[in-house]
Amino acid sequence: MTYPYLTIDLDKIEHNARAIVGLCAQHGIEVAGVTKVTCGNPDVAAAMLRGGVTAIADSRLENIQRLRDAGIDTRYMLLRLPPLSGVAQVVASVAVSLNSELPVLRGLSQAATRRQRIHEVIVMVDLGDLREGLWPDEVVPFMGDALALDGIRVLGLGANLACFGGVVPDENNMRRLVELTHEIERTFKIQLACVSALNSSGLALIAAGALPARVNHARIGEAIVLGRETVHRKPWPGTDQDACTLYAEVLEMKAKPSQPVGTRGEDAFGHVPEFAARGLRQRALLNVGREDIDVHGITPRDPRIEVLGASSGYLVVDVGDVAAGVRVGDELAFDLNYSALLRAMTSVYVKKRLFRAGVCLGG
Repeated sequence: MTYPYLTIDLDKIEHNARAIVGLCAQHGIEVAGVTKVTCGNPDVAAAMLRGGVTAIADSRLENIQRLRDAGIDTRYMLLRLPPLSGVAQVVASVAVSLNSELPVLRGLSQAATRRQRIHEVIVMVDLGDLREGLWPDEVVPFMGDALALDGIRVLGLGANLACFGGVVPDENNMRRLVELTHEIERTFKIQLACVSALNSSGLALIAAGALPARVNHARIGEAIVLGRETVHRKPWPGTDQDACTLYAEVLEMKAKPSQPVGTRGEDAFGHVPEFAARGLRQRALLNVGREDIDVHGITPRDPRIEVLGASSGYLVVDVGDVAAGVRVGDELAFDLNYSALLRAMTSVYVKKRLFRAGVCLGG
């Protein structure tokens, strides 16, 4: 049986990590490598650590357990807010979690106390992206309660931008987070160790030297794995964008009309797709589909090939402009964006082949 497969060049991920860590280090920023887009792949995590990240962060406890089981010895951070039902597992699995709910903090406190350990937390602030976090005027009262809990150490404040509302990190929202940090320190007469304010969307702000000096931590995934910043998805200087490549096999090659023939309704996914009138065209049917990838997030490595669409198990591409031709059994290569890579890594039908120094490690 044939499968589509994904190749991951670990040397390029290590190189990208080193480039991003080097940039951040120039500005006093520590980097946690985010592995969630690769479903907590241990080889990817190891490559990030070789590249200089000081911790591994992931949104799924299952991924973190996979990393632990593989022997990846590092400091772990849970990116997704902990579930109240899972506080014991959180305390057992990670050193640090991001939090915004007092009932959950109380649960973490009890779980940590039972285990006779200290669980570290970063209190999340919503700076306008409208995903997780306390609204700024809620932070000081919340901190008063959080600091009183046994078994909990508040490392500092954090924020997430650009992932939901598309709000870009800038000098204003970063300054607001730092001002809140100072207000907490004055109010409670403490010193917070961490201001974790950035992800891959903040690279341009870091490079411009426009961050307040107090921001000292970033959680970076896409820029390391795909070599792109996440505001405009532009390649980041000094990184590789082709660490991950999707390959699919041609199952059928036929000359067919460029537009459907007959009365039309919705497709299998409830849409009525549009097709340009281009006459008779050579079309290839490949063994990958919407179940495996975000069809809008893949780009043929050969620019003469055009993605026309996909069903659950097929990808349809126009290969009429490929002079050398495409045959049944050929493999076509595709670059992936974040969404397509996430779905490909999650799909059990896409085999993963990891390479280091040109040697396949399996898959």
